[in-house]
Amino acid sequence: MPPVQESDPLNTDSVNFITIINYLRARLPIELSQPRVAIICGSGLGGLVDTIDETKCKKVEFKYEDIGFPTSTVQGHAGKLVFGFLGKNQVPTVCMVGRFHFYEGHNLKEVTLPIRIFKLLGVKILIATSAAGALNKDFQVGNVAVLTDHISLPGLVGNNPLFGPNLDKFGPRFPPMTDAYDYDLRVLAFKASSSLNFGEGVLKEAIYCFVGGPSYETKAEARFLRMVGGDVVGMSVVPEVIVARHSGIRVLGLSLVTNMVALGKGKSADPLARESGVIEEPPPSHEEVLKTSRNRALEMQNLVKTIVELTETI
Repeated sequence: MPPVQESDPLNTDSVNFITIINYLRARLPIELSQPRVAIICGSGLGGLVDTIDETKCKKVEFKYEDIGFPTSTVQGHAGKLVFGFLGKNQVPTVCMVGRFHFYEGHNLKEVTLPIRIFKLLGVKILIATSAAGALNKDFQVGNVAVLTDHISLPGLVGNNPLFGPNLDKFGPRFPPMTDAYDYDLRVLAFKASSSLNFGEGVLKEAIYCFVGGPSYETKAEARFLRMVGGDVVGMSVVPEVIVARHSGIRVLGLSLVTNMVALGKGKSADPLARESGVIEEPPPSHEEVLKTSRNRALEMQNLVKTIVELTETI
């Protein structure tokens, strides 16, 4: 990458946004230099970039390390930005194949750096996908949670990507989050699902609980999250959503339910406690997440691609 220009007014915390933008645009064809849609490809969705239409022009890929991004260390997450045209109507799109997580040791400004870059590139819509565990027993493995709201546990105790001096060129000091998940985009998600014959009830609206990870929740923590209104729980999405909304980007959040979260109290060692009827719930595992993601990868790719096609109607 070119050296940091200290005079850049957007330079903050050793990140020079304009330098990254100039680096990308110098290597992108003009047709792809202002993507309309950005997609964060969560676990299992990396194959979406293989469906990019290269009739008009070839897709362009950038390794994260070549553009000054952090490196993803999680199994199932590659590390590259891919620019290309997606869908039948060839929507200019940038795909983030592999994201960064708070639990990897990145601070939240590093986690959300790509969102700032998307804004400067001209992105209007962010589709943030992820894997999540179901807290709500009305959900089942394979459902797609269409996010309507979130509960940020790290944010409530002092970890918010907007902490520190406000970047006024992106958005206001106190941005509302009451409209974080765009209604019109949620409508498109259900229209896309119907057109693909997903089946009734596969998509369900949900409240997403963001936890820091990387350890999974205890049963008591999971019951707490369900009690306060959470439907699904995961270790990503929310920081990116907050920064996208701060920047004026419309957001659609989609989480593939990959496992059911253990909520029961389990067996008691107290000989006076009743043990009859206790169901032992299996603990979650990352292998289970990856397996479910692989099994539903094609359906998720088709869903997201169809949604991208429909975004031109709003």
